Amino acid sequence: MNMPQEPDLSYIGPRDKAEILAQALPYIRQFHGKTMVIKYGGNAMTDPALQADFAEDVVLLKLVGMNPVVVHGGGPQIETALNRLGKKGHFIQGMRVTDEETMEVVEWVLAGQVQQDIVGLINQAGGKAVGLTGRDGGMIRAKKLTLTDRDNPSINHDIGFVGDIVSIDPSVVKALQDDAFIPVISPIGFGEENESYNINADLVAGKLATVLQAEKLLLLTNTPGVLDKAGNLLTDLTAREIDGLFADGTISGGMLPKIEGALDAAKSGVNSVHIIDGRVPHALLLEILSDQAFGTMIRSH
Repeated sequence: MNMPQEPDLSYIGPRDKAEILAQALPYIRQFHGKTMVIKYGGNAMTDPALQADFAEDVVLLKLVGMNPVVVHGGGPQIETALNRLGKKGHFIQGMRVTDEETMEVVEWVLAGQVQQDIVGLINQAGGKAVGLTGRDGGMIRAKKLTLTDRDNPSINHDIGFVGDIVSIDPSVVKALQDDAFIPVISPIGFGEENESYNINADLVAGKLATVLQAEKLLLLTNTPGVLDKAGNLLTDLTAREIDGLFADGTISGGMLPKIEGALDAAKSGVNSVHIIDGRVPHALLLEILSDQAFGTMIRSH
């Protein structure tokens, strides 16, 4: 994978460069030694220039003393692989029905191709990334997800090997962090019979941020953040305000699992959750090391 050319920053004078670094310093000091859980997805994951920006951002955060942990999805890549095999994707209420053969493909795509691409990008940018799934170190115990029918609550849909998180044991992640590695985690859990489950990556990131007592949870998306009904960006919300946006239908569709995971984390002790626009170059650094908002911040109270 070729890295794009570095941008030419020679036009920025030394004084301006010093000013930029000085502005980042309070944030570096504030978050030194703190864990940042980052859900990596959307355009940032498929556009080569944004991929390189993301890898550089993660490496820089590690170098200045923070502990980034990356959780990734891979919906489009799974879809491509299934199409190649002639398997038609079937969805119920937005959830992919995952039979045994589909689960094999999911595991192969997420834990193989997608994860190793991300590990490679981070290593190429000068970091030391290590790929994990929820099986490694017994990290993510899961059970079969029960999907209740939206219109008739007495009906439960069987969507196969889609999982619900039972518990997360973060000890393998902590061990890697202490050794200067950057964990890259595929959202695959295991059940009591050693079966594999595909789990929503936003929910894994949210739960992992909670058990790691992360300072921040950052969710990279293809939207500017949470929008109100008029389409304006809501930059700062409390958990209570989010509950109100659920109730009146402002938040719906694909944003629901994202926000549910975010809300759970905010209510469970993660200091702040950021839903940020991954289409903005270096969105991650700008969100953490400046007072510029590139999305929606959800505070616990």
